Amino acid sequence: MNDTDDIKKTDPEVVDAEIVDKNDIKASSNAPVDVIINVENLIKSHVSQIDLLKVEMKKNREMMEDVLNNDTVYKDHNEKAKEANKLKSKTKGQIMQQPNMMALSVKVKDTRIQIKELEKALSEYLREFQRLTGANEIEGEDGEVREIVYTAKLVKRSSKYK
Repeated sequence: MNDTDDIKKTDPEVVDAEIVDKNDIKASSNAPVDVIINVENLIKSHVSQIDLLKVEMKKNREMMEDVLNNDTVYKDHNEKAKEANKLKSKTKGQIMQQPNMMALSVKVKDTRIQIKELEKALSEYLREFQRLTGANEIEGEDGEVREIVYTAKLVKRSSKYK
């Protein structure tokens, strides 16, 4: 007797069953498994390449910094630039203490927050619009046709999800 017969005996609703290893299931779509495996391998390969290039870039950047920090002319100009930056920051701080500048700063921050909230809501509306209509374009009030575009990125899972 095999597992399929056991299932048929314990659940009379099951007419025919096949035991499938969960690792063999790659997608719920109609995409062929070999295509999914190829895409998965491409993703893994690209992630590895990106990681290697980041390490290489970090080493090269450190070497550049070392050469620049050992050059006396660069060090002299860098020091002068730092002094000028300090003076600029101090002057900016004094100007920003003026009541009208403080009010403008608050307005800018509030506007930035409002834009982020509107963009987040717009993203959800676009996702719903695309789901409902199947369309990838929408005409704006200005008559310009805009394409709906999504960006995907890969992030490491945090330890709390493991």
